[in-house]
Amino acid sequence: MTAILILGVDPGLNRCGWGLVASEGSRLSHVAHGVITPSASQQLASRLHDVFEGLIGVIEKYEPHEAAVEETFVNSNARAALVLGQARGVALAAAARRGLRVAEYAPATIKKSIVGSGAADKTQIAFMVKRLLPTAGEMTADSADALGVALCHAAHGGFQRKVGG
Repeated sequence: MTAILILGVDPGLNRCGWGLVASEGSRLSHVAHGVITPSASQQLASRLHDVFEGLIGVIEKYEPHEAAVEETFVNSNARAALVLGQARGVALAAAARRGLRVAEYAPATIKKSIVGSGAADKTQIAFMVKRLLPTAGEMTADSADALGVALCHAAHGGFQRKVGG
């Protein structure tokens, strides 16, 4: 059986987390993780470009088979939701540019897949990601969330396992 490499993305304009997980049958293993951090002093367009180029670099370096992106969390701050939606759109475009199929998961679905509760907080997500991927080492909350997105996609069977590879 060949491992499927899954890229998980926790989109953000200030910190865009990414994480790669190899899924081979029921076995999951950590590949890499990181955070793209555009300069806060740049214009919005430049920051979005930095996120796009950063994700393209990750995709070119690791050549994942599939991608998964966290859906936008809707809150009372419309401007923050709009900016987050733009960062999410950039993540979707970067994956599409490289021909990756992209799954999208609601935050509650990701939390439930990783922790067992859709109301889990970032600390609980990071704890469980470290338990599930012990070789991942130190990580920020953003990269832990991104690895959680990839783990959620693996738990839901991914694309290639659904269509027979």
